[in-house]
Order: sequence, then C-alpha cells, then structure tokens
Amino acid sequence: MRQYRKGSEVAGDRPPLIGLMLGDSAGIGPEVAVKAMASNAVGDHARVAIVGDVRVLEQGMRDADLRFDYDVYETLGEVTWPRRTVPVVDLGNMDPSEVERGQVSPESGRVCGETLKLMIGLAMAGNLDAICYASLNKAALHRGGWRFPDEAHMFAELAGYDGLFGEMNVIPEFSTFRVTSHVALRDAVDMITPERVEAVVRLADRTLRRMRQRPPRIGVAALNPHAGEKGLFGDEEIRIIRPTIERLQAEGIQVAGPIPSDTIFLRAQRGEFDGVVMMYHDQGQIATKLLGFGKGVTVLVGLPVTFTTPAHGTAFDIVGQGIADPGGLEYALRLAARLAVRVPPDA
Repeated sequence: MRQYRKGSEVAGDRPPLIGLMLGDSAGIGPEVAVKAMASNAVGDHARVAIVGDVRVLEQGMRDADLRFDYDVYETLGEVTWPRRTVPVVDLGNMDPSEVERGQVSPESGRVCGETLKLMIGLAMAGNLDAICYASLNKAALHRGGWRFPDEAHMFAELAGYDGLFGEMNVIPEFSTFRVTSHVALRDAVDMITPERVEAVVRLADRTLRRMRQRPPRIGVAALNPHAGEKGLFGDEEIRIIRPTIERLQAEGIQVAGPIPSDTIFLRAQRGEFDGVVMMYHDQGQIATKLLGFGKGVTVLVGLPVTFTTPAHGTAFDIVGQGIADPGGLEYALRLAARLAVRVPPDA
C-alpha cells in the first residue's frame, strides 16, 4: 500500500482538485478525515489529494478502524489522474507518536501551520482549486508560532491578501456572516460601522450567489434587544444598520433588517433567508451549532483561495475512541467542490 509512484498520465476534462489537510494530530482530525475519504464524500464531483504526513493518516485509520487504498508521493506534481487510489503527498513532518493526544500540542500546531502554508502556496500557484482542512486548535497554532487571532488572518497573511475577508458558517438550512468576529464583545460594539455592515452584506451577496447560482435572500440581525425598541435599548439600529440596509435595497440587493436576533434564526430556519448577517460572533454561532453541530461547515470567504473546514473543534475528550462524526468534514469537502466549480445541487 505504501509505495512511491511517479508518472505523466494526463486526464481529460478534470473536476476540481481539493487538497485535504488532516488537522491537528492530537485531535479527531485524522479519524474524521479517514472516515470522510472512505465514504467517498465528493463522489465524481472533485479529486482529493491528502497533504500531510502518512504516519498521521495511518493513525487516523487505526482510530477509525477503516482503511482505503492510497499511494504516496513526494510532491503534488507527481500525482496522475484519473486514478483508483487516494494520493497522499507525504511531507514527513509529523510523527504522531511524539505528541500527547487529547492535549494542546505546540509541535502539532507548528506543523499544521507549516502544512497549510505549503498548501496555500500550491493553491496560489494554481495547483489546488480549494483547501479543506480537518479541525485545528487555535491555542496549539499560537503556541506553535502562528500568532494570529484565527486561521483566517493567518491565511490572509500567507496569501499576501489585505482586502475584506471573513468566516461564513454553513448548515443545510442557511449560512451566517459576521460583521465582527474573534474580538472581545466590549470591542465588537465599537467596531460596528456602516462601512463594515455594508461590506459584509456585499460579501454575503457575492458568496451566496456563487453557491446558489441565484440572487440570495439575506437577513441582517439587530445588535440590541428588540432591535433597539426604537432607540429605547440603543440606537445602533437607527444610526447604522437600517440606513445601510436601505441603501443596499435601493441597489437591488435582497436584504432585510435589522431583525431581532431572537427571531431571525427561526425565520431563516423556515427558509425565509439564505444567509444571515450577524453583528458579533456568538450571536450566530449559538444558533448554527444548536441546529447543526455535527454538520456545520466554516468557509473562509473573500480570500483568493477557497478554504472549508468543519465548524466543530478538535474534540480532545473523544480522541482515539473511534466515535467522531465525520459529517462536518464530508459536508466541507462537498462545499469545497461546489465553491471551486459549480456542481449539481445535490452534491
């Protein structure tokens, strides 16, 4: 099973190529990656190449009690298509036996960052169409030398991108976008400006058009209880959010709000909105994780490279038990294929 191959076979009309990173080796990432690949999550809609250390992949196979056929390569350029086995680009950079499982590991965080840096370089050079990665651990990344508030900021710097970007959280019912994200709640309120609200609504509109191939319906959450109750509980809705929405509506964007956050997600769940723009991180994360914890996906939008990942974390408490749910990573792979190139809506 483990042998190095080289060749020059060229495929004809090719589906997108997704690079799959196995996630933090101290967590459940390798296990769910194996389960997702064994389930053939993307079918014929994409090609998938695993990029990482084959020893971590083998650990995932032991955890999942599953195996699939794979061939090992030194570089992505050596992989040939079409093929019957999974290609693994073995970086030889992570011996999982040297990492304590179920714990924050600076070494694993360092290697995760280095692996993703290499994959971003491949994508920027046009050799990968999208990157899907199993769960990372922010503390491990930080202790491993990648000192960013989150992956999105790290990826933006590695890609040399200084424009607008953010996270989209996707569950089957709807998607969410954030005006503010990984900042203290005390700071988030001061960061809500007409410019930021407008930029995020436009980003949501562009992204959802690409996903759904039609003009999306977007709801914008209020900041304050009862949408401010006409200024009684705060005037951000009057000064900032509503005037911005009205300007965008005049341009033809299908956007509504501000809508109280205690009802907007009920309306989205019923199908009234394709996407919800929220004012701060937990405003929407609570709703999406309650409705779709095992199937939610985070997409980094606005960046020059497509990134998808499960919305759940590294789940240190169940590492090695073989019970991790691969649903989030399966959905992340399918969504990466859809965003890289249009595929049938049932993919």
